[in-house]
Amino acid sequence: MFTHYRTQGFILGKCDSGEADRIFTIFTKDFGKLDLLARAERKITSKLRAGLEIFYLSEIEFIQGKAYKTLTDAILVCDFKNLRSNLKKLATAYKISETLNDLVKGEEPDKKIWQLLQEVFGKLDDPRMPGAKYQILYHYFLWNLLLILGYELEIHNCVSCAKKIAPKDIFFSPKEGGLLCGQCAEKTKTAKEIDSDIVKTIRLMIKRDWATLNKLKIKAEDLKQLSVVSNHYLSQILEQTR
Repeated sequence: MFTHYRTQGFILGKCDSGEADRIFTIFTKDFGKLDLLARAERKITSKLRAGLEIFYLSEIEFIQGKAYKTLTDAILVCDFKNLRSNLKKLATAYKISETLNDLVKGEEPDKKIWQLLQEVFGKLDDPRMPGAKYQILYHYFLWNLLLILGYELEIHNCVSCAKKIAPKDIFFSPKEGGLLCGQCAEKTKTAKEIDSDIVKTIRLMIKRDWATLNKLKIKAEDLKQLSVVSNHYLSQILEQTR
């Protein structure tokens, strides 16, 4: 007799399997990230379909089979309608999903990741959120996810000489473990110069100070630099975990 497991989960991805099945990637509250088989879900008559759309929050039930964990029930909790009806918000949600999938490998529950997903999806679903903040929210998610996973960086003092970082000549190196002063940056080829305003933004993100971030008017060139720094950081982490 199979044991039935019940929990809530964010539907983050899906792929077809066989003639009518689908495999869903779901980050669950109690079991972490799971790949779950939904048998015959692609059929119009499937009772599972109503609770298994991408970026739904659903209450799910599953059993452990020989090869797969198999979904037996899926009930919609929140459909994030505003998020799903806005193409730019949807693109941000896909980016969040892709990043989580790249960084989180094991099937382990993590309360902090669950709460972070609740926060960012709730913010994306808010119709009052201006379009200029979508990209900031992605970086907010990325930096906090990396922090939760144990990739903590030194963002106040030079990681090499330990002196307090001055407002100018600031460099960033994920390989070295954070910020470098100009003098120490000359000793490494991995450091990239970073503007002091970007450093302040990253500090606010790591503090989870969304209220202040939401009030900031971040220039297009600063957002571009933030993307370069974040991608540099993420690439370094992904190289280490391969």
